Amino acid sequence: MRMVCKISLATSAALIALGLSAFAEKVGSMKSDAGITEAYRAYAIHECNALVISTRALARALTAGNLDQAKRLYPSTRMAFERIEPIAEALGSLDPDIDGRDGDVPAAQWRGFHRIERILWTGKESETLQTYTTRLLDDVTLLRAKLDNVEITIPALALGAVDLLNEVATSKITGEEERYSHTDLYDFAANVEGARKIFDLLEPRVKAKDPALAAATEANFQKVSQALDRYKKGSDYALYMSLSTADTKTLAQAVDALADPLSKVAALMGAAK
Repeated sequence: MRMVCKISLATSAALIALGLSAFAEKVGSMKSDAGITEAYRAYAIHECNALVISTRALARALTAGNLDQAKRLYPSTRMAFERIEPIAEALGSLDPDIDGRDGDVPAAQWRGFHRIERILWTGKESETLQTYTTRLLDDVTLLRAKLDNVEITIPALALGAVDLLNEVATSKITGEEERYSHTDLYDFAANVEGARKIFDLLEPRVKAKDPALAAATEANFQKVSQALDRYKKGSDYALYMSLSTADTKTLAQAVDALADPLSKVAALMGAAK
């Protein structure tokens, strides 16, 4: 006797959808190294194009002597750089040229965003503002030109996500990064967004190898974002000096909770620190 199993159209559709979902996840996990790294290159180029455009706007405000407008533009201009900072770090002196802080490099070599930050918020060396503005625009334009050919690997990407989170833990969460403007939370958010982009690209591979690790990393990214959102109004973040000790402790705990699974993701992707 031949047995016939009857399945409803709805059930059939559900099974097909389930199969397609599983297949899509499997295909995602098998995406080539080049597919992942070129997707990140496209992201970095997009962010760097935005950086060049916003730096030009900042330069126009500075050249026109509109310092209040320049102060408003400063933190959002930096965010595009902070999202892709690991790739700048791979390009020799461009990272310190663009993002070096007072004391990070010899005084005679110090330029970039933080030199301009100090001038804007303290008024010191205001006669040099145009010189540093021009050099900053030259440096971010050079960064954009180099992105087309910079080598990107999967381990380097994974380690870059960890480095971005370390940036948050060592300088943003302490208020050291933006010591004159106190706009550290903009940098904090951008570092997390940059790390999140890398994880999103690697997530199918992580899921295929360790689903629990992928889920833990995803959950902790969400917790960090939720913690940051408490200090966000529209597109603006609170000044760091307005945060209480309890506030910074809460943010630090969220970052620490994400650091552990993200480090394991890097190790899973073959990164070695």
